[in-house]
Amino acid sequence: MQIESNYAKAVQFVEEAASRGAQLAVLPEYHLTNWVPEDPQFVVLCAQSELYLNKYRALAKANNICIVPGTLVELHKTAPDEGNKLINVAYFIDNTGEILGSYQKKNIWHPERPHLSSSTFDPHSVIETPLGPVGLLICWDLAFPEAFRELVAQGARLIIIPTFWTITDCSPYGLKLNPRSEALFLESTLTARTFENTCAVIFVNAGGPRSSKKPNPYAGLSRVTVPFLGALGDETKDSAEEGMSTVDIDMKILDEAETQYRVREDMARSDWHYDYRHTSGFQGVTKEKL
Repeated sequence: MQIESNYAKAVQFVEEAASRGAQLAVLPEYHLTNWVPEDPQFVVLCAQSELYLNKYRALAKANNICIVPGTLVELHKTAPDEGNKLINVAYFIDNTGEILGSYQKKNIWHPERPHLSSSTFDPHSVIETPLGPVGLLICWDLAFPEAFRELVAQGARLIIIPTFWTITDCSPYGLKLNPRSEALFLESTLTARTFENTCAVIFVNAGGPRSSKKPNPYAGLSRVTVPFLGALGDETKDSAEEGMSTVDIDMKILDEAETQYRVREDMARSDWHYDYRHTSGFQGVTKEKL
């Protein structure tokens, strides 16, 4: 929970990304505090979330770069009880330091539920950014294709997922069958989501140092996935260690993927046969419920 040193390291990564000409820097979930909710100091540090949000706004402006500063765990001032006193929020900050939108984690990983409140029935919303229409998700949201569909239905082409996903999230049973089970989950699901939604997925997961004394519990594997090509990000996509990849996304790939698979075209049809919440409209197209 070394929040100042973690922030200083994040600044180094953001400044390095900006020096490489990147338009967007994305950090992992819980990157400032780690996830240690049982520690009494954890809630104390979470009370500083606004301070660090403003620091990231100033950093974005100073470096002329958009930032998704992972997630910030905030005090839930309207929590119904003392158990769920925290919320986990991702922000999109543009290159002038303005907050263009935010997203509160909806699908809470089971061990987090005693501590975090979900956004429950709040709809997923697309954020208009200098990079185009963006959707924000967080970690375990990846497991729910419905979240992607809601964002794609509103025109999202980039979906950004700050994550804190470890190898040891798997059960002892699963780890015995396959020690890389969680890595397989991530690699397979990220590839599937990019194809089935004709979108680019920017997945940024926590990594950790390699140790000779014990296995690295972090899954890492941070990557950008796009149709046809799969995973991009040579410095991190196959690694569990801390690091940074700079990736150029050719948006034409997404256009060609939609021409090939016509997922969005089918979703926009008035006779599309799946009755999701977004049947009331698709990018301005009014549809009747089936």
